[in-house]
Amino acid sequence: MPKNRYFWIMHTFEELSTLFSETFEKTHFPKEPQTLYEPNNYFLSLGGKRLRPVLCLMANELFGDIHPDAWNVATAIELFHNFTLIHDDIMDKAPLRRGRQTVHSKYSESTAILAGDVMMIRAYEYISRIDLALVQRILELFNHTAVAVCEGQQLDMDYEQRSNVTMEEYLEMITQKTSVLLAASLQMGGILGGGSYGNLDLLYQAGKKIGLAFQVQDDYLDAFGDPEKFGKQAGGDILANKKTFLLIKALEDARGGQKEELDALLAGNDPDKVNRVLDIYRSCKIDDWAIRLKHQFLNEALRHFDDMAVVSKRKLPLKELAQQLVKREN
Repeated sequence: MPKNRYFWIMHTFEELSTLFSETFEKTHFPKEPQTLYEPNNYFLSLGGKRLRPVLCLMANELFGDIHPDAWNVATAIELFHNFTLIHDDIMDKAPLRRGRQTVHSKYSESTAILAGDVMMIRAYEYISRIDLALVQRILELFNHTAVAVCEGQQLDMDYEQRSNVTMEEYLEMITQKTSVLLAASLQMGGILGGGSYGNLDLLYQAGKKIGLAFQVQDDYLDAFGDPEKFGKQAGGDILANKKTFLLIKALEDARGGQKEELDALLAGNDPDKVNRVLDIYRSCKIDDWAIRLKHQFLNEALRHFDDMAVVSKRKLPLKELAQQLVKREN
């Protein structure tokens, strides 16, 4: 750590994203068997926001210069995240990811399962490289997070088979499936930076709220976003009867003929299903509600950052990033 702990170099999200990409965009897998590893190289070549690993680096920088081990942990986080995406696409039967063919649709489901598995194993290899004095805390958090993500994904699939899911249940599922990885990314960076337990807890809570705001925006963009910018099939969640913030709120708020129509659309195969469901969403003002909800979660995250015992200037990059995430279009 520098002699004056308030004047070490701070980077923006964009700067750290560039730096991380320079270290990450290399071959993480051997050449053979090509049928196993080429699909992983293909998937990683699709890019992405690299949000989670950069959150780790940004949280690490709250407490000093970036710890050398933070790059290994950030790489592990990104590999694990991509493992979940490969398997999510299989379970969701998604044809596109970031505007390109998903691994299972380009190769095969069996290959995609194995490719995802080996990507997760490689993530653990990167964690094994960090300082032995830190590896136990990082590994415990990483394992806890990995289990939670799997539990959240299972709940997501379970809810697809249920006609009634409460908002409370959906919030818990999204917290596990999406938010805990963002929260853990921040907390792992803080652990490597030597943050206090109070600051580490606030980082985790902020990450959970950012994750919820991120998911609200994701649900919103799937319904109301520009497919060319979003990189996914328009109305994919609607076609799959996927439980989202929007659908659950609509099922709560729709009345009379709207409720009957929505139930019929969910039960049937109307070729104009997406447009008709969107009309119901707009009539019930679900789009406006979703915008308010994401700002509610954002403001809660910002308050957690404010409560951290860290110089305010050092928290600005994280706070600015959180605000950018709720305005994204992809």
